Amino acid sequence: MDKYDIDVMVATEEHVHYVPLILQTIEDAAKVRGTGIARRTQEYVENKMRERKAIIALYKDEFAGFCYIETWSHHHFVANSGLIVAEKFRGLGLATRIKLRAVELCFERFPNAKIFSLTTGAKVMKMNSDLGFKPVTFADLTEDDAFWNGCQTCVNYDVLMRTGRKMCLCTGLLYDPNDKENAANNKRLKKMFAKNNNITKKIKK
Repeated sequence: MDKYDIDVMVATEEHVHYVPLILQTIEDAAKVRGTGIARRTQEYVENKMRERKAIIALYKDEFAGFCYIETWSHHHFVANSGLIVAEKFRGLGLATRIKLRAVELCFERFPNAKIFSLTTGAKVMKMNSDLGFKPVTFADLTEDDAFWNGCQTCVNYDVLMRTGRKMCLCTGLLYDPNDKENAANNKRLKKMFAKNNNITKKIKK
């Protein structure tokens, strides 16, 4: 099996039956890593699929990976969250393919928004960095209370509150596609999007 066997696509209502497995996979991975996680309800993730704000990876009909996006502060920010690859499909570069499609979806749906993610994972931080994301303070991210309230289910939430939402164990990473300094990188990303989509086209042939 290689990356050419796995289809990465925008999720729709037809994929909602995968949600319990997605949530369980995310929780199991967090336990193995010993890290905190902001839990999302089944209804919440199903709605992301219905709104076409999620990316799902499938090997035939088998769940392989997932990520979703959400807007904050009146569409000024859009977050990439919940990135997960099922254990069987790790080591194939699938996380990068999912992340690329999620970032492309942000470009398509919310072209004026700053894209960000929070993570404690070194691999995710490197992946974001390779795409042009920069580490930032929490003050550079959305001030939307609804976003930060979503961290309440994380075991590290008390750290976030003790610091007045200024810092936690997560690292904030931000990419602004409208920053003139990112013009050259935007072109690079669009070439990466095209290459990534060509893989999906080959799978569907």
